[in-house]
Amino acid sequence: MLTARQGLTALLTLCLALLAPLPAHAADRGPGRAPDQASPRNPVVFAHGYNADPGVWGSLREDLRADGRADAELFSWGYDTHQSVNEVLSGRLAAYVEEVRRQTGAARVDVVSHSFGSLVSRWYVKFGGGSAAVGHWVSLAGPNRGTSTAWACALWDQACRDMTPGSYVVRNLNAGDETPGAVRYATFWSNCDEVVNPDDSVPLTGAANTAVGCLKHDDLLGDDAASAGVRAFLAS
Repeated sequence: MLTARQGLTALLTLCLALLAPLPAHAADRGPGRAPDQASPRNPVVFAHGYNADPGVWGSLREDLRADGRADAELFSWGYDTHQSVNEVLSGRLAAYVEEVRRQTGAARVDVVSHSFGSLVSRWYVKFGGGSAAVGHWVSLAGPNRGTSTAWACALWDQACRDMTPGSYVVRNLNAGDETPGAVRYATFWSNCDEVVNPDDSVPLTGAANTAVGCLKHDDLLGDDAASAGVRAFLAS
């Protein structure tokens, strides 16, 4: 049986033990919370092209899932492609990216765009604050220097006007540094593209530019070699 003095000493010892700081690895955890870990990969945001919708990304999404990506890492942005790149669409993409970052906790996203989506996402990166939020940027068959086929609908459609060679959008995107900031850029282009004319409108100075052979404009979306190239670039 403890004496009164021994009991008081034991009580003081227990109190001091309870008040002692926990080790750093345990003290930083909330109830039931695992230690914080930085995700090894950025979530991917897909931006489709003119007169298209998020369904065009089915093949590439499937390939990324086969590589171990979860659906929670893959986001397909849908938008009205008949609006202005600089005044409307780039701002809407910026808001979408911020929501993806909020949902995932990611500091940066990777953007993969097709055709007209390349102009929208480039404007966001260059002029809309995206250079701080984008890690990798990919353009599949993007009319980065404009395409003469856009004259066919330029009279009545703002997006077509934005895609014409020498348009306000094309001119400003290619003024100065075509690939600004710490973003890593890649383009994939075909020498048989029936939509982007001339074919060499796609490559950009400062980007990793890859010729995929003789493919039609939309065929880049489902081509195995193009998919492998995009996935390798995102993993770099």
